[in-house]
Amino acid sequence: MSGAVLDSGALVGFERNDRRVVGIVARALHHDDALLVPAGVVGQVWRDGGRQVRLVRLLGSPVCQVVALDDTAARAAGQRCGASATSDVIDASVAVLARQRGLRVVTSDPDDLRRLDPGLDVRPV
Repeated sequence: MSGAVLDSGALVGFERNDRRVVGIVARALHHDDALLVPAGVVGQVWRDGGRQVRLVRLLGSPVCQVVALDDTAARAAGQRCGASATSDVIDASVAVLARQRGLRVVTSDPDDLRRLDPGLDVRPV
């Protein structure tokens, strides 16, 4: 599978029309690559869907999938936090999802994601 997991910084970048993130999304649409977003990440950035038109469009696009943080995923994220001596469960859910699906991570916090999982393919924006 090709594609990426987007964290909150990537979604904020897209909303602000950051050319790097817009380019990543455009390539994903062109190649029909998956863009995955953990549900907790949506919660971090969602404020007013009436004003976040770009974000609404991205989350509703055919290549974007919001992935639920169910009990299994939450435990895996918590375990990742414990193993890396960190505390951000949402960042950990990004790392766990990327590892499980074999996808790269698009993030504004590359150091945080690498601390959670040094082997991830992390693309800073």
